Amino acid sequence: MEIKETFIHHVYFWMHHPNNKEDQKALLTGLQKLSEVPVIQAFHIGIPANTDRDVIENSYSFSWLAVFNSLAEEEIYQTHPIHLEFIHTCRHLWNNVIVYDSIKIE
Repeated sequence: MEIKETFIHHVYFWMHHPNNKEDQKALLTGLQKLSEVPVIQAFHIGIPANTDRDVIENSYSFSWLAVFNSLAEEEIYQTHPIHLEFIHTCRHLWNNVIVYDSIKIE
């Protein structure tokens, strides 16, 4: 199934304490709350799949995928109070974050 929306925001988190269940729960709860930002069309919260091939990067702890209709909506998300609160309350949980943004080929 093709995603019809035009802007994908995919974030990978490396946690300070990746095996700490309380930290995992805190980040999961924060990401679930983050999904309430109204401009998000769809989202996915994930952990590395149990796959093993040379091209697979699976050292991250959590991934967050958000789908938006446009870059303008993603920019609304970036400054939305729920997003800012997520950063404020959860940033102590990770030591690295990488973001991949992509747009649909027209």
